[in-house]
Amino acid sequence: MNAESLWLGRMRKPVRLAFLAFAGAAVLLYAWLVANALLFEDAISMFDMIRPKGRFVVFAMLISLAGAILLASIYFSDTRGAIEQEPDGLFDIISLVTSRLSMIMVAFIVLVMLYEVVSRYVFARPTLWANELSLWIAGFVFLFAGQYAMQQRSHIRIYVIYDMMPRWMQKTADVVSLILLLFFTFALVWGGYSDAMRRMLRLETFGTAWDPPIPGTLKPAILIIILLVTIQAVSNLIADWNKAPEHHSPADEIDETEIDKIRQTLGS
Repeated sequence: MNAESLWLGRMRKPVRLAFLAFAGAAVLLYAWLVANALLFEDAISMFDMIRPKGRFVVFAMLISLAGAILLASIYFSDTRGAIEQEPDGLFDIISLVTSRLSMIMVAFIVLVMLYEVVSRYVFARPTLWANELSLWIAGFVFLFAGQYAMQQRSHIRIYVIYDMMPRWMQKTADVVSLILLLFFTFALVWGGYSDAMRRMLRLETFGTAWDPPIPGTLKPAILIIILLVTIQAVSNLIADWNKAPEHHSPADEIDETEIDKIRQTLGS
């Protein structure tokens, strides 16, 4: 990634230090929880981690972990990948932050599934929570990925037809696409708001042994993130309105930077 600051500027170092502080606190609290589990029978379990009420250590662990993930997302959004588009405005930055958040979440899924495999096949002690936690995280990854795809203009578009149009017709097609997206968002929010609010207010759970509040968090998240996707689409239209027409080819999908890295790896 390009190490040059995109938007944090002089705040980049304080954000990094805050991220390291939250991450350090989360690691220390996790070590304490592991030691407590080894030494005491009434130790805090994974079942308690989504029920922090009355448990200061659990609450502190969740706050530290959430702070570390959020600050890491902000810090890493300040650098741009070789094939990423330059951010243009506030909503592009928000989409970059959520994209880094989804990348971190993917790493968490890998760690959770690794833990489950080792626990199940090495120690013959399968967990009750690994599969559900992976589903929970993956739901947010899927939603944030859509927002990032919109910001990067990497969503599906039939360029074979689009490139043949004159610029005024391309703009017309972009406006029509945005109107359809606005209609879809309005219909989704109109039809799903009451149900999402009801599930969120009572934190509806999954109905399993671990019983995480997956419906109570994902239902409202769908509406919130589709709104962010739509706002990002409006931002894209405004930002691209006066740009010169682009012509696309299959070669645009080739990541030359990644190919160079592979060649260097093979050469070494």
